[in-house]
Amino acid sequence: MLNIPQILATELQLKPQQIENALLLLAEGATIPFIARYRKELTNEMNEVQLRDLQDRHNYLTELQERKKVILNGIAEQGKLTEELQNKIENCLQKTELEDLYLPYKPKRRTRATIAREKGLEPLAVFIKSLNVKNGVFASLEAEAEKYISVEKEVKTAAEALKGASDVLAEEIADKAELRAYLREYFLESGVFISSIKEEYPEGTTKFEMYRNYQIKVKNIAPHNMLALCRGEAEKILNFDLSYDEDFVLSYLASQEIKTKNSHVRQFYQMMIKDAFNRLMKTSLINEVIAEKKTYADIESIKTFETNLRELLLSAPAGMKPTMAIDPGFRTGCKVAILDQTGKFLEYQAVFPHQAQEQRLKAAQAISNLIKKYRIELIAIGNGTASRETDEFISEVLETLAEKPIKVIVNESGASIYSASKVALEEFPDLDVTVRGAISIGRRLQDPLAELVKIDPKSIGVGQYQHDVDQKLLKKKLDETVESCVNYVGVNLNTASKELLTFVSGITPTIANNIISYRNANGVFKNRRQLLKVSKLGPKAFEQAAGFLRIRDGENPLDNTAVHPESYGVVEAIAKDLQVPIKQVTLIAEKLQKTNLKKYVTDNIGEPTLRDILQELEKPGRDPRAEFKYATFQAGIKEISDLKVGMELEGIITNVANFGAFVDIGVHQDGLIHISQLADKFVEDPKKIVKVGQVVKVRILEVNEKLKRISLSMKAAKQ
Repeated sequence: MLNIPQILATELQLKPQQIENALLLLAEGATIPFIARYRKELTNEMNEVQLRDLQDRHNYLTELQERKKVILNGIAEQGKLTEELQNKIENCLQKTELEDLYLPYKPKRRTRATIAREKGLEPLAVFIKSLNVKNGVFASLEAEAEKYISVEKEVKTAAEALKGASDVLAEEIADKAELRAYLREYFLESGVFISSIKEEYPEGTTKFEMYRNYQIKVKNIAPHNMLALCRGEAEKILNFDLSYDEDFVLSYLASQEIKTKNSHVRQFYQMMIKDAFNRLMKTSLINEVIAEKKTYADIESIKTFETNLRELLLSAPAGMKPTMAIDPGFRTGCKVAILDQTGKFLEYQAVFPHQAQEQRLKAAQAISNLIKKYRIELIAIGNGTASRETDEFISEVLETLAEKPIKVIVNESGASIYSASKVALEEFPDLDVTVRGAISIGRRLQDPLAELVKIDPKSIGVGQYQHDVDQKLLKKKLDETVESCVNYVGVNLNTASKELLTFVSGITPTIANNIISYRNANGVFKNRRQLLKVSKLGPKAFEQAAGFLRIRDGENPLDNTAVHPESYGVVEAIAKDLQVPIKQVTLIAEKLQKTNLKKYVTDNIGEPTLRDILQELEKPGRDPRAEFKYATFQAGIKEISDLKVGMELEGIITNVANFGAFVDIGVHQDGLIHISQLADKFVEDPKKIVKVGQVVKVRILEVNEKLKRISLSMKAAKQ
């Protein structure tokens, strides 16, 4: 069988020792964030991307090995396992190749070939096959077939006998792994995807208009186009197929299978091959090619979702400050929630600034009073219905105040999902869903990561065609992204929610609940060692989690850093040598820069870990996220009807796709910057130019109010 570690080392261009150590750590239950951060010496500094690629490929090859065992046993039980076949099966590296090899031996439902065998026609097929040799002896096929006419076996004529023999040979050819592999590759390289819109959908009536008379080479199709075609077909709007040169296919099969020069046998084989391809190979091969391109499109699209989600989760926090959160509305009013500097909910009011003038004045007074009462520093306004009108109203109120809070319009995608969720109900059982929604909007501004982890990533709206891709793979990859982001930033042990704690390395939902219970019963954690008093949080979980959990103002300043408790001893030894109190950790870093780090290398702690420790001690408790910035929407631009071609506006990137980026410019409808309009140079990948949450300046290229489409550009305007 395969030497999986050796294959992984070759494919991933890593040393065998790195592979073996990483696989051992994973087998022992270590998480990828933990290995990447705290086991650099063992893996020679493999990063999270390399570790996840290793884990995914290892899982694939392991599943392949298990499948091989089943297949080898199945073929052996039939008495058909040759040494050559066994070698082919044991050495193949792809599941498709393995299933091709197994196909001739795979139990089938009752086929035409099965029925022919039941009628005793297999010997006739063997006879015809014997004639298919170079310079073969001539024999009459019809004369031989007449020997198989049988009333008992329901073979009435020689033609019926030949048809049955053809069915046996056709199935044999259709099952040949090498033929299927060649044709599959031919379709992938030379095939053309074609689509058309069904007659019942007149021009301009569907969102799939660009696919009305569409064709593109299979090898050139972009992931978003592939997903759109699959969705259009699923919604029964598109006819979708794969076009190819049938003459080439049949000529290839004939060249591989026909050996004789005998015209009668050649003619028989040509008819049989055509039947084998059209009846037994064509549909399955086309479906396999479509499935392969769909899988590729899924993987590439999910990579885009991952990137967008990472950028959103790592959006710069405005900070834990007293916050007024507003969920705007016209008829139902604006829901106003007040949060303190820890995100704790304090008060709720509903105001109605978009109705009668009297109500507007009353709402202005209420907002003003709340700002003064709670010394509000941040105002978060949801970007849904009545967002811009509420933004303008709040601006009017702020004009009357000496101390003006920062006012930000916040993307509220998924807030309604959260407000009706079990998580929100547990957190705020006595509050209305609209109030919960407002609280979520406010907390998103304070700390996007801490709030967004409470929402299913698919509901946040960071991808195109997210419901069309492999849902199991999408969930796995988005959960990995959340885990990576949470551990990258670190978590405040004394304020983190259960949902946030669950994504910390080594912490299960049960342990997260137990941490909250311990905190509620005993007050704040004063040091990391207290974690070992939490029910079900044993030494292994502590090892995995401790470095990612922060304690501010605790007994040990190292507890507010990413320095792992297992390294405290070396830090204390360094502090002692430098004659610096451990409480003054920044001074340790300052003096350590002039010291030879190699002096402190041990069997367990090498230079990579010492470099990380030095970096942490320079700025203990720092937040690795970027500095907070926000977009200012242009006054008077509230609806799509307010837009004019040529306008230059400020906006914020809400989504990045393979074909461009979507921008919120404050009119309740995101505009699209097509990939060709992202820069004054050729752009291969939009993710290299823009990212979710980025504030950008754009120019209006085109506005279609009927279809609610806005085309934007980031290119410099032509003079």
